[in-house]
This record gives sequence, C-alpha cells and structure tokens, in this order.
Amino acid sequence: MLDHFTSTQLIVAAAIFIVVVLLAVAIYLRRRKTRTLALRNRFGSEYERAILEHGSSRKAEAKLADRESRVEALKIRELGATERERFVAEWQMVQSRFVDHPNAAVTEADDLIVALLEARGYPKGDFEQRAADVSVTYPRVMANFRLANAIAVRPGQTEASTEELRTAMIKYRAIFDELVAPLSLQEKKSAA
Repeated sequence: MLDHFTSTQLIVAAAIFIVVVLLAVAIYLRRRKTRTLALRNRFGSEYERAILEHGSSRKAEAKLADRESRVEALKIRELGATERERFVAEWQMVQSRFVDHPNAAVTEADDLIVALLEARGYPKGDFEQRAADVSVTYPRVMANFRLANAIAVRPGQTEASTEELRTAMIKYRAIFDELVAPLSLQEKKSAA
C-alpha cells in the first residue's frame, strides 16, 4: 500500500505527524502548567506541603483536586446571624479565660473551632481530614490551623510554654475570624 506514495509524500506526512505530536505535547504541557499555577495560587503553602507529603507535584496536584471534589460534595454553609453571635460570644469567653488558665483556654479554642466547622457543615473526622477539607475554602489559614492544633494537642510531658499557648490563641483567632465571617463573593465562587 505504501507503494502508491512517493517519498516526498511520505516525508510530508511524517513531518505533519511530528508537528501534530509536538503540538499535542505543547498543549498538554501548557494545560499542566496552568493547572499547577492555579492550584499553587489557590492552596498557597498547602500546595508545597502536599508536594512534600506525596513526593511529587503530580501526586500532590491529584490529591488537591481530590480535596476540591470532596468538598464540593459537602453541604458547607454560612452561619446564620444567631449562630454567628453565639460563636462570637463563646470565643470571647474562651479568650477571657486565657489569662488565668492558658492551657484550658487553648484546648477550648480548639474545641470551639471543631464545633464551628461542624456547624458550617464540615464532617467529623481526624484532624488531617478536617484540615484537608478546610484547606479548599480557607487555604490562607492552614499553617495557623496546623500550628495551633499541634500546640493544643501536645502530649502532657512536653507542656507548651505560655508564649507557645499565646501563639496558639492568636492562630486560633485568625482561623475563627475566617470561619465566622460570611463568605465573600470570590469564596462563594471557589466553594461552589
């Protein structure tokens, strides 16, 4: 069958095939780069953490995409005005206890964040799963969340210093403020 084609036609066909393959590779690489940039911008430090955890950017990006899919399926909601006021009042009580009982206040702050997440619709689960879910909508506070939780759940033999407990409360406050605030228009779009 190749006898009907001249060598010039075969060379042109091979060149066209090579150009098509190169074009397909270029499109693939551009889409991958665009996806990487989008995930890096969206997840911030959580993107870098995922790479360290999973060993490659490809695996990390797949896991981050899985997070997005999982959270899209959840029924995350905003707090109503009454709920918001109740949580703000509870936070103020926890914060006021810090001076006299810093360890207990940090533990209560951790518990309050968990209750707030559940009220918003995030499922119960271990800390890592909860953090992964929260990172989809609130990636800016993930470093705070991880640090504060590490201090709050530290084993009793190595008690946290007062300065570490103060840092945890500050970090929890940043998380609390993000979670209790109404979603902005941009966050609504990214959560939908």
